[in-house]
Order: sequence, then structure tokens, then C-alpha cells
Amino acid sequence: MSEAYQVVSFVENQNIKIEVLEYQNLGGNDNFTVAEKLYFAQKSSIKLRQVRITLKNSSLTAEAGALQFMKGNITLKSLGGSGAKGFLKGLTSSVLTNESAIKPQYQGSGIIYLEPSFKHYMIVELDHDEMIADKGLFYCCESSVTVSVQAMKNISSAIAGGEGLFQTKVSGSGYCVFEIPVPEEELVEFELQNETVQVDGNFTLFRLGNIDFTVEKSTKSIFGSAASGEGLLQTFRGTGKVIIAPTLPVYEKLGYLLNPIPSTK
Repeated sequence: MSEAYQVVSFVENQNIKIEVLEYQNLGGNDNFTVAEKLYFAQKSSIKLRQVRITLKNSSLTAEAGALQFMKGNITLKSLGGSGAKGFLKGLTSSVLTNESAIKPQYQGSGIIYLEPSFKHYMIVELDHDEMIADKGLFYCCESSVTVSVQAMKNISSAIAGGEGLFQTKVSGSGYCVFEIPVPEEELVEFELQNETVQVDGNFTLFRLGNIDFTVEKSTKSIFGSAASGEGLLQTFRGTGKVIIAPTLPVYEKLGYLLNPIPSTK
């Protein structure tokens, strides 16, 4: 039986192997509506992808519900915390970061297939690092990496900037996988050395290192800001990395034009 997918990216160490599979063609079924959608998806080069994990006597932390199937000597336990206090803490984190309250941990040796989707995936290796991710992007990681909630330092800036008060923080050493809204090749990465990046919109996905986030007027004068038409800018200042998705606003605008919000009149 020939494989219907290609491995488009992978990483491996002595503990784990992570692969992103991309299905080249989907044959469909006997549903004509599904067949029509698959036809246009394939003509538009929209591919189905899936993350495959090989554990080598090690462990993986993933979003709840991400598992599709697994094979091998693998045990599963919950990382939601014990008792009511642990559950409430996990529930609070899930509300704040758009991620699941209970994150399962897979331990042992074997192969894990996570749920396929048409989204894109990015693999990041942390080396005693700390990475702040936009809400809802975390997918899975080696269990040597800690997943937690990062509170914004400046509440007014967080609200004005559209990012909310909390984001997801991953820290430690190991591989992480994130679901990203655009292809990885469309991301732009800035390395800052005591420098500043300013962004007009909500398309900054990640930041690493000693980076402060604020929201500032595009000019010193509010009148100048209004005249320039730019208004408020997300501002990232310090030493580290900032990763943005400049094509994301275009996709969001196209999605709105094709599926406008219905009138309530």
C-alpha cells in the first residue's frame, strides 16, 4: 500500500521524533458535496496535514482532544492537577488562553497520530528559552517543556492592542509544535538587539527573549496620530525575537468578504 502523504518537516532527538505529514490528494467518498469541496481545495493547493509523534521511552504533552490514534507501549495521564483546586486552575487557564483545561501527557514508547486538519504547523526547539505565543496556538510539546499562562504587564496596553490580558508561555528545553494560521514560509522573524518593532494590527504570533510589549500612539501627538491614519501600534522593544504573520490580515479580510456577518435588522 503506497503512502498518500509526504513528510514536509521533521525534527528528532534521542527522546522523540516529530513529523508533519501532508496528504497530497484526498480521494473523497460518495458524498457529492464533500467531493466538490475537496476538488476546489485541491485546485487551491489546500492540503490536509497531520502531526505524527514517535516516543522513545519519553513523554509528550498535548492539547486535549488532539489524539486520533496511537500504537505501542504508551500510557496516558492528565496534567489538569489533582482535586477541585487543580481543576479550577486548569479551567481558568483554558478560558484565558483559548486552550484546553486538561492537557494529557503520553508516556512510553510508540507512535502517536494527532488529529489531521487543514491548518499549518510550526516546530520550535527551545534551549533554556521562554516563548510567548498568541492565544490558541499551542498544540503539543515534549514534557520537558512547561506550559503556563503569561499575564500582560501593562493592562491598558493589552486591551488596546487586542491581545487580551493573558497569553500562553512555554519555557524550558525541548521541541514544541504550534498550530499557525498561515504557512510557515509566510512568517517574518525579527531578531532584536535592544531595538523596537511596531505593528499596526493583531498579527504578531510569538516573541522570545527579553521583549516588552506595549501599545503606543504612532506619533507623540494624538492629533498627529489621527492625521497619519495609523492610530495605535503594537510595540515590541528589547532583545530577542518577534515573529509576525503579515499575510494574516489579508486572509481574514477575504474570509469576511466571503462570509459577512449577517445583519441583525
